[in-house]
Formats: sequence, structure tokens, C-alpha cells
Amino acid sequence: MKILDSKTYGFEKEILRFKQRTGEVDEKTVKSVEEIIGRIRLEGDPALFELTRKFDRISIDHTSVEVTMEEIKRSADRVDPEAMASLRASAARIQAFHEKQKEQTWTVTDHEGVMVGQIVRPLQRVGIYVPGGKASYPSSVLMNAIPARVAGVREVVMVSPTPGGEANPYVLAAARIAGVDRIFRVGGAQAVAALAYGTESVPKVDKIVGPGNIYVALAKKMLFGIVDIDMIAGPSEILVLADHTADPDFIASDMLSQAEHDEMAWTVLVTTSKDLIQSVQKTIQAQLATLPRREIAEKALQNYGTLILVKDLIEGAEVANAIGPEHLEIMTENPSEILDRIENAGAIFLGPFSPEPIGDYMAGPNHVLPTSGTSRFFSPLCVGDFYKKSSLISFTREGFQLVADDTIRLAELEGLQGHARSIRLRKERLKNEDGGV
Repeated sequence: MKILDSKTYGFEKEILRFKQRTGEVDEKTVKSVEEIIGRIRLEGDPALFELTRKFDRISIDHTSVEVTMEEIKRSADRVDPEAMASLRASAARIQAFHEKQKEQTWTVTDHEGVMVGQIVRPLQRVGIYVPGGKASYPSSVLMNAIPARVAGVREVVMVSPTPGGEANPYVLAAARIAGVDRIFRVGGAQAVAALAYGTESVPKVDKIVGPGNIYVALAKKMLFGIVDIDMIAGPSEILVLADHTADPDFIASDMLSQAEHDEMAWTVLVTTSKDLIQSVQKTIQAQLATLPRREIAEKALQNYGTLILVKDLIEGAEVANAIGPEHLEIMTENPSEILDRIENAGAIFLGPFSPEPIGDYMAGPNHVLPTSGTSRFFSPLCVGDFYKKSSLISFTREGFQLVADDTIRLAELEGLQGHARSIRLRKERLKNEDGGV
């Protein structure tokens, strides 16, 4: 792992490297995704089935592309009862948190009788993407589908690749708990395109949410505008901000919890203690020895693992804000004292007993979070992402007359005479109806 010291020359350049960590995508991958999207748009189901055979090694057609209710029910018999109970407990906490995010239609009327407001309506149909390659993630089903249901989305459609042909029973169980309406055994850029354009089998949706590999992320990015999306997800990230009181065992285990995701994961420790850096280094090596996904975690640590020494926690907060991590753990003597200085982070975990994995599964807030520094302007997935809003405007005669002259003046200021005429005609009509007064 790389070790940095804020006092050394070139430190700002290293932090800039973090800020620019979105990474370049090779032209071959971009072209491949473009071709896949083009085929789905023009050919529909035939292209979707052919690409599924090519990438997921399964043969499907219009009779087998959708997971049947019978298959979903059968899968429930294969799910461990304790695991099912844990999924239900997680779903309950996710639901309770997201219920607090509900928005309502509102209006306000002033003394002239002018009414303005906002109509809040749920999207009609949403697609959720659930990874199914290197690992299966039933928690992603819950985190994506439950907020949509809380918002009142009428139909939730799920796509998830099933390499080899068999859907993961825990993913299906989670879909049933979360209230997913339809499930299709397709993945990759082709599944995203199918949701965006619609095919003979897969319905067109209003929005696509959920994480995926680089092909999925690129497809979502390219199709934004044809369909809405949540965000462009990058590799997993964690930054731990710690002082001398932090437990190195806890820090090492939390950093490894992200490193085991994939070789591109970012793991960072920012601390005021040189001794803690040395202890965490040793502890990581010891814990790696018994980690089942050791090979993946080691590569992630070699590629993007970084230990940063800062002069104080104020500087540490500045570094954290510059990086804007997906997950930020604050393990200091008084975590709340530094919290006010944090501006950029997807999710913030305070204290030694609020580790990132609790946020992934049981805390309740959404674990679909902005990555690659986009916490500067993106927020976690929430109920509001599944609403569409319309402004509501209703003027009385009196209210219209009150703003007519200002409206004409501003329209003419911008050279839009048609706008001004629209107002002037009404103003003159009212003047005539009032007897020229």
C-alpha cells in the first residue's frame, strides 16, 4: 500500500490523482457498448437473446427470458430460513428509513388568490439492474426496489444475468420480499438497452437504477435522455478518518471489506497517527491470510490502497472532502466534532461500532451511493429519485394584473415580443371588460 505524508513535496499532486479517479475507458469497450445498444434498438428480442447466449452462456427465447412465478416460489424452498429472516429484517429497516423521505403534492395561495404549487407523482415503471456475475447481491434488490415501492411506482422490473442459466435463489427471494413485479434473466449492456428501448419481451421503463460493471455503467451513461438513470457507479470506495484512539483491527477489517469487492476498489486511511499507519499495515496482512477473496483484495490494495498521514483532523477532513469518498468512516475520539467539517461523502459512519458493512445491509439508509468523487453533486439513491414533479400555476384576474407590467417588461428585455404580446392581449382584454378603466 502507498504511504503519503501531507508535509512532503508532491502531496497535492497525489490528492489530485484521487480527485481525477474516474479513469479512462478504452475505445474498444466504448465501441462494443455502442454496438450492443444499436443492435437492441434495431432488432429487439433476437439481439437480446443472441447476446445473452454469447455473454452468459445460456439459450433463452421469448418463453424463457422471464422468470416465472413458479420458479420464484420454488426458490423460496431452497433459501435458508435464517437467511430469509435476515433479508426480511433488512427490508423492514430499509422501508422504515425510506418512508421518512416521502414527498407530497403542495399548493400555496396568496392574498390575490394566486395559487402555485408542485404536483408529485411516482414514475409508472422502473427497471432495476442487479449484478449476477462474480457474485450475487440480494441486498441490491432490496436497496433499489424498496424506495421505488415507497414512492408508489406502479411496476418494478428487474434484470439480472444468470451465467449458466440458474437464477440465484436469494436474489429471487429478495425480489419477492421487495415487491418486484417482473424479473428477466438478462444482464450487461444489452439488458440496460432492452429496458431503455423496450423489446418484444422486456417492457420499456422510465428509469434504470442499480450498479453493474463497466459495460452496464457505460450503457446507462449513453442511454441517459432516452431513459432516466440514478448515477454512474464506479468501483467501491472507503476512506477511514482516524486518530490515535482508533482500533487498527477495526480499520483493517473495514478496508478489506471494500477491497474484496473487486481489484479496482479504493481503500484509504487518513490519520494523525504514524503508529496507527504501521499497526494497520501489519493487521491488514494478518487478516488477508484468512480472507477467502484474498487475491482480489490484495490486488485492490496494491492498486489503490493508500495510507495518508496528516498534521491534524482539520487537515484530515480537508483531504476527505477533496477525495469525496463513497463511504467515510470517522473513527476518532469525538466523531461528532469533525462531522461539521465533512462536505463530500456518500455515507458517513460515526464511531467504532458503525462499520461500513452495517450500512450495506442493516442500517436502513440506501447503499447505492455516489462514487469517484461525485458525492460533490450526487446523493444516495432515495425515494425522491422515483418521483416526477410538475409545477402548478393558477392566476386570478387580480393576480394577473399585479404582475402583467413586470412580465411584459422582462419579456421585452429579452427580445421576446411574442411573450410580451401574450400578456398585453390579456391586459387589454381586462381593461375593455372593466370599461376602459
